[in-house]
Amino acid sequence: MYEGAIQDLIDELGRLPGVGPKSAQRIAFHVLSADPADVNRLAGALRKVKDLVRFCTTCYNVAESEQCRICRDPRRTDEVLCVVEEPKDVVAIERTGEFRGRYHVLGGAINPLEGIGPDNLRIRELMTRLGGGTVRELILATDPNTEGEATATYLALMVKPMGIAVTRLASGLPVGGDLEYADEITLGRAFEGRRAI
Repeated sequence: MYEGAIQDLIDELGRLPGVGPKSAQRIAFHVLSADPADVNRLAGALRKVKDLVRFCTTCYNVAESEQCRICRDPRRTDEVLCVVEEPKDVVAIERTGEFRGRYHVLGGAINPLEGIGPDNLRIRELMTRLGGGTVRELILATDPNTEGEATATYLALMVKPMGIAVTRLASGLPVGGDLEYADEITLGRAFEGRRAI
C-alpha cells in the first residue's frame, strides 16, 4: 500500500476492466515517471472522450455527432442490418472490409445471471428500425458464447414472423488452429458450417 495520490491512482486504474492490481501499479508508476506533457495529453484525451463521444441516435455506435460515420455514409445499403453486442464489434467487422450494410449495437447480451434481460438491451429500438420495411436481411453477429447464443435465438424468434431473412455468422475453427485443441462445440459448428470448395 502506498499513500496519498499514488494509491488513489492505483485504485482508480484497478477499477478498469482487465487491469489487475499489478498492472494498475505498473501503469501508475509509469505515469509518475512519464514526461508531464505526455501525462497532460493522456488526461486531455480522457476529458475529451467524456465530453465529445456519445452514441449514434440511429445504430448506437460511438459517434462525435448525432450520427456515426457509418450511418451518414450514403454508399452503404439499408437492406442488410448487422446486429452486434458492443461498438468494438463494429470495428472488428469493419476491419474485414466485407460488410457494406448498416449496424445496430445492442449494448450487451442477454445474461440472466447478471440480471441483464431483453429490456436492458436496445432490442425495442431494433424492432422499430425493422418495422420500417427497408431491411431484407438481419445478420446476428453476437458473440459465440452462451449469452450471445441466447441473444441471437431470442432475436431470431422475434424477427422471423416479420418476414425478414435472419442469418447468423458462421463459427468454427480458426485459421492456423489444430483440430486436436478444438473443443467439441467449435468442431461441431465447423462441421455444420462446412462449404463446398
